Amino acid sequence: MPFSSLPPLLAEALTARGYAAPTPVQAAVIEPEAAGRDLVVSAQTGSGKTVAFGLAMAGELMPEGALPPPAQPLALIIAPTRELALQVSRELMWLYKEAHARIATCVGGMDASKERRSLSHGAHIVVGTPGRLRDHLERGALDLSNLKVAVLDEADEMLDMGFREDLEQILDASPTERRTLMFSATMPKPIVALAKRYQRDALRISTVGEDRGHGDIAYQAVTVAPADIEHAVINLLRFHEAETAMLFCATRDNVRHLHASLVERGFAAVALSGEHSQNERNQALQALRDRRARVCVATDVAARGIDLPSLSLVVHVEMPRDAETLQHRSGRTGRAGKKGTAVLIVPYPRRRRVDMMLKQAKIACEWIPAPSADDIRAQDRERLITTLLAPIEFDDEDRELATRLIAEKSPEDIAAALVHAHRSVMPQAEDLLDSSSAAPQSTDRTLNGPGGHRPGFDDTVWFQMDIGRRQNADPRWLLPLICRRGHITKAEIGAIRINPNDTLFEVPRAVADRVLASVKRTANPENDEGSLQIIPFTGNPREGRAPRGDGDGPARAPRAPRDNAGRPPRSNGPAGGPPRHQAKPYKPRGPRP
Repeated sequence: MPFSSLPPLLAEALTARGYAAPTPVQAAVIEPEAAGRDLVVSAQTGSGKTVAFGLAMAGELMPEGALPPPAQPLALIIAPTRELALQVSRELMWLYKEAHARIATCVGGMDASKERRSLSHGAHIVVGTPGRLRDHLERGALDLSNLKVAVLDEADEMLDMGFREDLEQILDASPTERRTLMFSATMPKPIVALAKRYQRDALRISTVGEDRGHGDIAYQAVTVAPADIEHAVINLLRFHEAETAMLFCATRDNVRHLHASLVERGFAAVALSGEHSQNERNQALQALRDRRARVCVATDVAARGIDLPSLSLVVHVEMPRDAETLQHRSGRTGRAGKKGTAVLIVPYPRRRRVDMMLKQAKIACEWIPAPSADDIRAQDRERLITTLLAPIEFDDEDRELATRLIAEKSPEDIAAALVHAHRSVMPQAEDLLDSSSAAPQSTDRTLNGPGGHRPGFDDTVWFQMDIGRRQNADPRWLLPLICRRGHITKAEIGAIRINPNDTLFEVPRAVADRVLASVKRTANPENDEGSLQIIPFTGNPREGRAPRGDGDGPARAPRAPRDNAGRPPRSNGPAGGPPRHQAKPYKPRGPRP
């Protein structure tokens, strides 16, 4: 028996639930060396860790194989979000059902007076969020004097959300001889410090692979023009047609905008962010569970603790701040042995930064092009054929209607009408810049010597952008970016020359002042496009490069010469002593051919 070391009541519950063998994290916590010890467990979400700590605390709760009458709580489980706490409570209910455990749940958004009455009647296990548990503790409704086990689930997320003081107050109010179990997908320094303070001789258990990624998650990255991010999201949703998909944005404003855009295009989507009430969150999650909605747009914090078994696609619409957040987001899919896909949408200027983050995190990621409209149409055809050729049962009414249709139209027309009906309910795919008809024009806009000049561009002004080939600059997305920043059309942009570290482009002198005023107004360090610096460029781009900022824009002063120690040289005057070296005059460097 794989669960022979457990109390018989729990072993029976696991067998009835269909458990043939424990998962790696469950097997690790019931090993003899882990019995009675504090534990620090690194396990990814979806690895069965809720059942794992339910099994790990069985020795303290049921030393004689049965639970005592309910009184002060014997076990306390702290979770970062309401959804995760409710999920943990449901899991422990079936695990301890045969043992007749009384479980009290204390979370925000629920009736606090009912929770206090439940605690007053006695409970074996209390599950709650830090803020609500601290509130009950301060009011005297929660008595931890008899606590045997404290469990911190998703401990790293709780610290990220600012619950350190709440956790410390709760743990300080419990007996020092209790067991403390910390479960976390990652182990940053704050978690290690918390473990040292509240644990004794803790056993370290890790079931996270060395690649740090989820084994059941396929990571993909697509590079797009910054203006094409929303179109790429639509094409990814249409290409995968996932049963449930989750899209991550950085702010609630972006969640609101993307959600509105998807609904407008015909997607069944819901939104989750800090501006939504608990009732709105419940309705959104229920819509996802009963398939009335298939897409969820959310922020990082709002999505924590959500468990959707049908979730198979995660799209990082805006890049996470670090690899840990990337893993937490992606961990919403690929759970409990199911396969999932996590796609990162990367604007061209951020390609190198994202690539470095993935390599440092040892996450194997495949860089692929964004699905085009043709790719989606091909997928639609295959899915449609598979659906229509699937075996189904017909009743007499179906056959009667089919006979009437055949009498009115030919079989080809009927099949075509059926195909049209299926396609008409699908949101339309978007044309991306890489696959649009404008893309081939990029070669015509690249300066290749005197012949690159176009009619009408005899008197022009050049501008300089602080992005080049090393930052994956490409005319296909630079051209629309210049149009948006400069408030001009493609016809008003002449040659574009991409150098290793910068890009030059020309416009007719008649519109130069308007372009300069527009790029200053559209400058915005908060987004990728607005953070690109565009300034006037003087000099001949075919012969030499003027110092950055020459002209009407802000000039960058040449750097003063330095000695080997990084100090400026002394002056040539008597008071300064003899010069350490003769400074060479600054000379502008022209663009590389």
